[in-house]
Amino acid sequence: MNRQAQAVVLFLVGGAALRAGFTDLYLRYVKAGLRPLLLVAGIVLIVAAIATVWYELRRPRVTEENQPEREHHDLRGHAHREPRIAWLLALPLLALVLVAPPALGSYSAMRTGTGLQKPWGFPALPVGDPIQLSVVDYAGRAVYDHGRSLNDRQIKVTGFITFDGSGAPYLTRMILNCCAADALPVKIGLSGQIPPVLKPDAWLEVTGTYTSKQTKDPVNDGAIPFLNISHARPVPAPHDQYEE
Repeated sequence: MNRQAQAVVLFLVGGAALRAGFTDLYLRYVKAGLRPLLLVAGIVLIVAAIATVWYELRRPRVTEENQPEREHHDLRGHAHREPRIAWLLALPLLALVLVAPPALGSYSAMRTGTGLQKPWGFPALPVGDPIQLSVVDYAGRAVYDHGRSLNDRQIKVTGFITFDGSGAPYLTRMILNCCAADALPVKIGLSGQIPPVLKPDAWLEVTGTYTSKQTKDPVNDGAIPFLNISHARPVPAPHDQYEE
């Protein structure tokens, strides 16, 4: 790939990074706290692309005697220019700029074992019911605190629906350590007044109470707690579909 092509690729990658960073698109790729670094990376790549073009324009024009610097030669000494088809390498980058990929959903979640980890601690919950908890917070308290901080509390949790091989529904969120490439699901089993019709990837806000019931994730045998539902309603997908 010649320097002009390298500059185009750098510019497209940098443009994609800036477009993602200046819009909500970056939340499909990295956690919210990495937005400043993504913007800086995009600026650096674009500056590098401009510097590459500037350097090429300032270089002396290539003469016939110096032409081998830009051409490939076969064993007979015949010159062959780089194939133009190499520019097709830029098409995936254009797709990255123009097309927004969806957030990871039920397909990925049910083929990956739970990523629930023991938290450092369990801060006191605010007063009042129902209390809004993330899927990760509820699951961590239910599994590792044995629900001590959840007893007699009305809990509201939001997530998307997934189903295991037997058709049992789970309320799920994908958690990020750094970026979507390392996303892992955290799942909550549903019991009680489960809505009769549920679809994979549909977002649901459920209200219920802690139950000691647990099951094992069929992928990695990790613990999956349950929530006893008293009320459920469909909701739009949140602004940031991942949890940290």
